[in-house]
Amino acid sequence: MSKVAGWITHRYAKFVVVAFWLVVVALLGPLAGKLSGAQDNDAASWLPGEAESTQVVEAASTFVSENTIPAVIVYENTDGLTPDDLAAIQADVQQFAGLDTLDGKVVGPIPSKDGQAAQVVVPLNLGSDGWDLAADAVDDLKATAKDGLPAGTDVYVTGPAGQAADSSEAFSGIDSTLLYAAAGVVIVILLLTYRSPVLWVLPLVSAGVALTVAQAVIYLLTDAVDLTVNAQSAGILTVLVFGAGTDYALLLTARYREELRRHSDRHAAMAVALHRAAPAILASGATVALGMLALLFASMNSTAGLGPVAAIGIVVALAVMLTLLPALLVLVGRWVFWPRVPHVGDREPTETGFWARVGGRIERHPRRTWIGTAAILLVAAVGVVQLNPTTLTTEQQFTTEQPSVVGEQVLAAHFPAGAGTPVVVVANADQADAVKTAFAGTEGIDAASVTDPVVKDGTAYMEGTLTSEPDSDEAYDTVDRVRDSVHAVPDADALVGGTTAVNLDVERAATRDTVVIMPIILLVVFLILVLLLRAVLAPLVLIGTVVLSFAAAMGVSALVFRHVFDYAGVDVGFPLFVFVFLVALGIDYNIFLMTRVREEALRIGHHRGSLLGLAATGGVITSAGLVLAGTFAVLGTLPLVAFAEIGFAVAFGVLLDTLVVRSVLVTALNLDIGKRMWWPSALSRRPDSSDAPAPGGPEAQPAALEPVG
Repeated sequence: MSKVAGWITHRYAKFVVVAFWLVVVALLGPLAGKLSGAQDNDAASWLPGEAESTQVVEAASTFVSENTIPAVIVYENTDGLTPDDLAAIQADVQQFAGLDTLDGKVVGPIPSKDGQAAQVVVPLNLGSDGWDLAADAVDDLKATAKDGLPAGTDVYVTGPAGQAADSSEAFSGIDSTLLYAAAGVVIVILLLTYRSPVLWVLPLVSAGVALTVAQAVIYLLTDAVDLTVNAQSAGILTVLVFGAGTDYALLLTARYREELRRHSDRHAAMAVALHRAAPAILASGATVALGMLALLFASMNSTAGLGPVAAIGIVVALAVMLTLLPALLVLVGRWVFWPRVPHVGDREPTETGFWARVGGRIERHPRRTWIGTAAILLVAAVGVVQLNPTTLTTEQQFTTEQPSVVGEQVLAAHFPAGAGTPVVVVANADQADAVKTAFAGTEGIDAASVTDPVVKDGTAYMEGTLTSEPDSDEAYDTVDRVRDSVHAVPDADALVGGTTAVNLDVERAATRDTVVIMPIILLVVFLILVLLLRAVLAPLVLIGTVVLSFAAAMGVSALVFRHVFDYAGVDVGFPLFVFVFLVALGIDYNIFLMTRVREEALRIGHHRGSLLGLAATGGVITSAGLVLAGTFAVLGTLPLVAFAEIGFAVAFGVLLDTLVVRSVLVTALNLDIGKRMWWPSALSRRPDSSDAPAPGGPEAQPAALEPVG
């Protein structure tokens, strides 16, 4: 590593490194801008690949294009629809029938029994980019319906098209919104960290380069290996690259500043800094990347697709921060740290800094400290009983009121609860009648609503209306009963799908993914820590602290979501996503700390090394935690409950891990367990110099960035 570090920071090679990345950005920059157009936001990109409802989507494409999105237009007059209203609605139906995007026949108008409403179903085929075009299509439908409608009658557009329109509006501008918000957070925290009006530019530029290159690589892979990218993974990519990339930049820059106090030549200082910091940064990045790749074991397509997207982002961020950033730093020289320019022989600021004082207090009663801290975290974790992961209803998915939700409520007030969201059954054509009888006779299905089977290529297609709200537990129970009923028909090979079935299968697949993937991630993290720290006990202890931190963050988040934000619950995929980010990213800070502790323990003994490790890394890890927490918090700028929940939980968990778990709990455990932390390596048997006086001087007392604030 030392030879590579020396080459990257060589007084001439640095120009080659910078030129290389300039060429890469020039070539790949245009491709990065095409990633949003390559996103696949249709149903198949989110559904569990082997689920029954997914098979129905594929089978039903014979009868209805997979690009078809039904729009349900609801007309309401609480005083009763007048003849003029009905005439205007009938005229609208004629206009809808002439739409170029119409796929099939317009259904309706269907009057409600109370005479106060009517609905019209318009099946639209907006092509493969229908999710992105839904908002404009819905606006056009609503404008047509309102034109010429008598006063006192209102129009709403709901159903799959209305929901798609609201979702696409919520995700519109996600790339720019998250990019600007994340960049703003990074700038503010870097200004506070460095207290320099210039230095923050270099990490920010490096992060921007990393994001651009990562987006371009991912865009190329969408065709080359059929990599699936949707709005969720693209949004998380932006946050992850900015957050994790800036973390790596902070750690490297901190070590560089430290070495500038020891070396007169900035190239030599960076070579040492890169040689010392790179193993921890590489181990951190490998942990995150492999943790993300563990998502490939997910049955949910959206979750499995996020894995390689996030891993690519982390790998590119590592490459940029370990090559371009060092080259830029040595290129501009010491003055970039102005007004706090480090000079050779300067006193190390961490000798009596905040984290040195924290370590001194922990040293007095380490066992009492870690037991008390762990007890508090366990109490916080109790709140997890209120978490209630579930498939959120359409209304519960948004933080603001959405037009399709209002329309759905109006529809439910005048029509059967499941109107507009049918249960779909496909079966072998020769058993169609028997399947229809079983379908119509199932409790929870409006028997009169079950359509006659439509047969094509040996497959029969039929629909039926639920008597309960389509996203309720009662509806899920009905789907299970329908499946039991139609599966029992001999030789029918019947399958049950539709929106309600999709939500049910998503909930079950997400639960399965959580149970399967969490242990895989823990195993990956453990193996990396064993290789990095050359010990077994320390990795076990560190994983235990991170899991405890995760449980506490989940408990507090559950209480905040319910009693502060008043959310109805958490999305079913929430526990897994938060676990992946908090464990994979949270272990970073333990890696930063423990690699430094080990370095110092080899030199001056475990006890003093533990205290010096905390003092030396405390400031930079605090700053890194603030950056990562801030970038994830910007997910709350989107009007989507799932993103807001992930953003809050990860941000809170990172701060908890940074300020409490890593600094207090891990340090107290280090001091109490002693050199046995390094069992079974030789370091665990080396005599400890805990009784030796604290070493002084810049050569003996390494330092990092001053604490924020």
